[in-house]
Amino acid sequence: MKTFNPASSHVDAEMFAGHRVSGFPIGLPGLQDMDISRAEQRILHIMAQGGRIDIEKDERGQILELNCVTRDGWCFPGLDMPLFRKIKRKRAIQSRNGGPYRITRRGLQLVRSQGDNR
Repeated sequence: MKTFNPASSHVDAEMFAGHRVSGFPIGLPGLQDMDISRAEQRILHIMAQGGRIDIEKDERGQILELNCVTRDGWCFPGLDMPLFRKIKRKRAIQSRNGGPYRITRRGLQLVRSQGDNR
């Protein structure tokens, strides 16, 4: 096994094989990319194109209904409470001033680029 010598100016790529994520060594907090499920990717892709998540709450603040709305006003049926919580936990979406949930910069990093097939 090769070891890294900080005194040498040459860095062997084989030494870091399997130990790099997005160009950073494993172990640096907050810099790793994480995989997202296909369902999460669908929701984030809709939101990246200008969609939003509207929430209806009761008088106690409990969520009654979730609606993922596209930029064209269509309601996407694939959003449920567990999926919403997973996306929110990953900080991919955020609500500001009580408004609808929108995608964050973190969410844009997580979603894979897809061409708009119009």
